[in-house]
Amino acid sequence: MPASIRGEVQGLLEVAVRRQKATLLDCPSCGSSHVAQVLGDNGGISYVCTACGHSWS
Repeated sequence: MPASIRGEVQGLLEVAVRRQKATLLDCPSCGSSHVAQVLGDNGGISYVCTACGHSWS
């Protein structure tokens, strides 16, 4: 356990930065980062932009 709240916050910020870099995905059509991951008809993974409606896999 950290000796201060600053140590606790620093650890959380490091996790948030790693998570953001790992999951950042932009729509190739409009550039929006509002992207949802969906399952395709054949079990594959596809993506859909919730801003413009563009979908891709």
